[in-house]
Amino acid sequence: ALELFKKTLPGASASFVQLQAKDASLRARATAALRAQAAPARPELDLIALALRGKQVGFGKVISMIDEMVAQLQAEQKDDDAKKVYCGAQFDTSDDKKKSLEISISDSETAIDEMKGSISTLKEEIATLKSGIKALDKSVEEATAQRKAENDEYTKMTMDTANAKEVLLWAKNRLYKYYSPKMYKPAPKRELSEDEAITVGFGGSLAPTPAPGGIADTGIGAALAQVSEHKQRKDAPPPPPETFGAYTKKTQESEGVIGMMDILIRDLDKQLTEAEVSEKEAQKEYEATMAQAAKKRADDAKSVTDKSAAKAAEEESLQAETETKAGATKELAMTLKYIQSLH
Repeated sequence: ALELFKKTLPGASASFVQLQAKDASLRARATAALRAQAAPARPELDLIALALRGKQVGFGKVISMIDEMVAQLQAEQKDDDAKKVYCGAQFDTSDDKKKSLEISISDSETAIDEMKGSISTLKEEIATLKSGIKALDKSVEEATAQRKAENDEYTKMTMDTANAKEVLLWAKNRLYKYYSPKMYKPAPKRELSEDEAITVGFGGSLAPTPAPGGIADTGIGAALAQVSEHKQRKDAPPPPPETFGAYTKKTQESEGVIGMMDILIRDLDKQLTEAEVSEKEAQKEYEATMAQAAKKRADDAKSVTDKSAAKAAEEESLQAETETKAGATKELAMTLKYIQSLH
């Protein structure tokens, strides 16, 4: 508008008559130009147009109004330029922030997925370890029960074998009594207790002395010391014959029987020795197995504790990372809204 007025208005050297001649035409042209440039946001143009339509205001006043408007427009343009620079800088900063937040959210999502996978793996490992400990405890219980049963069987077998051996030794000693008195081991003399001494002192009688239970120089005691006298008489060999020849024959027969008894006793001793060796080996193997099981259980229990602690730490990190993602997501939404306001 300013340029239009400068082009249409006459120079300073124009005469007053010329100005009046062209006054109406110039006002009309200027008014049309102003109306063409008028906008709702620029009421100043409307005021200038009104001044031109009137006859009271000269062109000098109109030009002054236009100059004032131009100055205002220049100031506004300067503000607009500064705002544009500011908005551009803010847009760049906000866009960089947006990209940074998007990367942060993406990193958080990756970390969250990894932590969830780690927690799931730890849960499975802990469950496997606990199941293994339970199975190990059951195996230990079964092995202990088996070892006890084997030991009970060994104890019973040794007692039965020892009793059988004692029976053979007792029978052998009875044969010695008749056929080899030097090898016979009589029943040990009983030492009277205080009560028994009092009973004897008053003319009482004591219980019969137990039957001998071993052979000379063996140190083996009798296992069947309370065998009844009736059985002793029934099982005892007959007295030696009166003739020397018959006695010799019976002696030879007794030696054969004693020899068989010795063979049986040696077999029983061998069985006892083998059973003892087997029992010791079984006990040693059991103790080694129990030691290994105890170590494994302790290691697995420690692993459960360590993995449980690791799982708790991962869950805590997961919670923190989830909160970080939520905060970044909220901040990104605000940043996007701010960027939109800059346009």
